[in-house]
Amino acid sequence: MNDITELIYEENQWRYIFIALAFIVSFVLLTLLSNFIFKKLRARAQKTKSLIDDFIIRLFRLPAIWIIFSILLNIFSSMLDDESRVYAVLQKIGQMLLILTIGWLVIQGIRAVFRYFENKLDITQADNLTARRRLTKLNMIEKVLIVTAVVIFTGIALMTFEAVKGLGMSLLASAGVVGIVVGLAAQRSVGQILSGIQIAITQPIRLDDVVVIEGEWGRIEEINITYTVVKIWDERRLIIPNDYFSNHPIQNWTRTSSGILGTVFLPVSYDLPLEPLRAELAAIVKNDPNWDGRVQNIQVTDSGDWHKQIRVLVSSGNSSANWDLRVLVREKLIDFINKNYPGSFAKINSTHAPDGFKPL
Repeated sequence: MNDITELIYEENQWRYIFIALAFIVSFVLLTLLSNFIFKKLRARAQKTKSLIDDFIIRLFRLPAIWIIFSILLNIFSSMLDDESRVYAVLQKIGQMLLILTIGWLVIQGIRAVFRYFENKLDITQADNLTARRRLTKLNMIEKVLIVTAVVIFTGIALMTFEAVKGLGMSLLASAGVVGIVVGLAAQRSVGQILSGIQIAITQPIRLDDVVVIEGEWGRIEEINITYTVVKIWDERRLIIPNDYFSNHPIQNWTRTSSGILGTVFLPVSYDLPLEPLRAELAAIVKNDPNWDGRVQNIQVTDSGDWHKQIRVLVSSGNSSANWDLRVLVREKLIDFINKNYPGSFAKINSTHAPDGFKPL
């Protein structure tokens, strides 16, 4: 026992080695014990129906290891001389770990609160306007709070170093010049952040909205603080800066509701009767799940020198279903016309053809 006391408190060449080994062994043993306890708790939590206990266990498992490390660091560093440089460094590391652990818990708590409210929103329904509106606000507010927490706790951790404090005082002393330079450099970034907050409040777009941007059709997949991700129909992603939505017009197909009207245009000859086509259209959409039962109609919308143009109008609960419905209607009507009224699609008369055009 006396030999151990001498190794710890008396100056000798083995002192630091013994303290380091004792710290490592203690940390490993306590970490194994912590993992064993959390494993037992997780097994018990999985037997319950509630998801709250599972989340709490996941929330505290990693911070528990950090707390063990921080506590042991403070205990073993106290065995060193107060004037020792190693002691000062270890004390700073312990303080930073404690601050960062608290920050990590705060961030996870923020995520937990927002996950709780988001799980109550169902955007898989056809009419999900209210859910998407609330989800967009929650998503943006969560990101802002998390970024704020990261900045605050990182700043607190860095302020434990005297060198950083001195740097901060120097920056404050020259705040006039530095403020102007930083303001000009960060103008674009700040504008993006403010645009993201504006999107969350005014909601010109929402999560899962169907939009047409830069000629690309897609859905709003993510709305982040500085940019928005649009998932295009062919699985590509379009990354849009948030201030784009303030400076450019976009098409939002689900701004007020997810229901949409789709059109199919067919150029046909003047002698093609429309009533059989209307009856065929009704038969096509009648049992199709992509038709919502609101609108199905055929009208003549234009007439030329040698053809008339008919517009087929069909409605669906959302744009994806409407696309599939329009493709089917176009295919079926073309087959119907070719089978029952062959030669009824528009043909260019050579006497009225444009100069240089040779009909096949």
